[in-house]
Amino acid sequence: MGIFALIKEDFSNAYKNDPALSSKLEFLFNYPGVWAIAWYRVAHKLYISNFKGLARILMGLAQIMTNIDIHPGAQIGRRVFIDHGTGVVIGQTTIIEDDVLIYQGVTLGGVSLTHGKRHPTIRKGVVIGAGAKVLGNIEIGQDAKIGANSVVVKAVPSCSTAIGIPAHVIEKGRCKDPFMHNMLPDINKEMFEYLLKRVAILEHILVEDNKELLDQDLELEHIYDSFIKSMKS
Repeated sequence: MGIFALIKEDFSNAYKNDPALSSKLEFLFNYPGVWAIAWYRVAHKLYISNFKGLARILMGLAQIMTNIDIHPGAQIGRRVFIDHGTGVVIGQTTIIEDDVLIYQGVTLGGVSLTHGKRHPTIRKGVVIGAGAKVLGNIEIGQDAKIGANSVVVKAVPSCSTAIGIPAHVIEKGRCKDPFMHNMLPDINKEMFEYLLKRVAILEHILVEDNKELLDQDLELEHIYDSFIKSMKS
């Protein structure tokens, strides 16, 4: 597709991803993520045409206007939507495939000073929650979901969910609706529930193994209580 066709598709994609958008006036003033992508399309074309300095200046101006930092060398596919967008950072060697949804505060960053591939690859259909950090030359598999404020430093398989600091991958029970962020699993809750069940099982085993001793202890306690009462009377 040509650059203007891509930008037009990006604009129409905003209406599909945000039911709050009801007028062109709102679109003009309240959707910095879409405008940042539009500026990126132009800057990326300049960048790969070896006008790198001009491309960087253009994205610098776009950053001032949108508060979104996208390096013009990044590779961003079709229908990528940055919702709200404030504070999003996308590094130079980042690859983002089609139909990816990114929320505010997301960082797609590097962890080294090498000149090779040092930023993540985000496959098709991925959803990255608000404030998440995806760091290094790692791959986030197709249709994966990154929970809000997670810090991802290892690859995430396709059709799975990563949450936490550092992020842990959950492959079971994933809600496939990209907007249902409230359906993310609670790892800490599941861990405590598991530990409580294990403690209950161990208590049951101890009680069964020491039932005779417990009966004797209860009998002695009853005798002691009777003795105390007789002393008070």
